[in-house]
Amino acid sequence: MAHIGTSGWSYKHWKEIFYPPDLKPAEWLHYYSRFFHVTEINTSFYHLPKSATVAGWVEKVPQRFKFCPKISRYLTHIKRLLDPEEPVQKFFDIFDPVKKHLGPVLIQLPPSLAFDPERVTPFFSLLHSRYRGYRFALEARHDSWLETSATQLLQQYHIAWVIAVAGKRWPSAEFVTAKHIYLRFHGPNGHYDTAYTKKTMEEYAEKIQAWEREQHNIWAFFNNDGHGYALKNGQTLQSLLSAR
Repeated sequence: MAHIGTSGWSYKHWKEIFYPPDLKPAEWLHYYSRFFHVTEINTSFYHLPKSATVAGWVEKVPQRFKFCPKISRYLTHIKRLLDPEEPVQKFFDIFDPVKKHLGPVLIQLPPSLAFDPERVTPFFSLLHSRYRGYRFALEARHDSWLETSATQLLQQYHIAWVIAVAGKRWPSAEFVTAKHIYLRFHGPNGHYDTAYTKKTMEEYAEKIQAWEREQHNIWAFFNNDGHGYALKNGQTLQSLLSAR
C-alpha cells in the first residue's frame, strides 16, 4: 500500500483553505487524519519535541496512522554526521515509545555535504547495528551522492534514497536502494508555493503502481505547502491510485 501525506500538518495558512476557521490548532492533526493516514514530522529537525508531545500526537490519530520524523539538524547540519552516537540516542529516546506508529525516519543532508564513505559509513553502521527495527530514508543534496559508490552503500545498509521531485533545484534520480521507497515533492520547480499538474500525478501514480508490483512499500510526501497545494496534490495522487 502506498502511504501518501504531506510534510507536516501545522501550517497557519491552511486555515480556511483546509482547516475550518473555528477549528483550534490542537485539533488540526485529528482533522488531517481524516484525509491522510501518514505525515512527516518536520519539527524534530529543528528541535526535539517532548516525549509527552509525541505521545499526544499519537493519541489524536487512528491506530494505523503513521509518522515519519525527520532526524535532528544538529546531527546532519551542525555535526555533519560526525560523532553521531549521542544525538542519535537523544532522538530515539523521544521516539522509541511510539516506534510502532512510525514509518521511515528521514535523514535530510545539507547541500554542502558531499558523499564521503569515511564519514558516512560509521553513521550507517550505527543505525544498522543499534536501530535495526527502524527504516531510514536519506535525502542528499550534493551531486556526489549520485555516484554508484554512494548508492551501493545505501543498498548495503538498506537505506532508501529519497527521490526528490523538485525540478533542477537539487540532484535527483529514481534510485531504488531498499524495499521501501521514499518520495518528496517539493514543488515542480523546487519552490514550495507551486503545484504539480494532474499529468505529473498520473505519471507518478503509474510509477508507484509499478513499484508496488515489485513488492516495494511506498512513502510519498508533498512539501509544497503554499496555498495548500500539498493537500490538493496529495489527494489527487490518492484518488488516482485508488481508481486504478
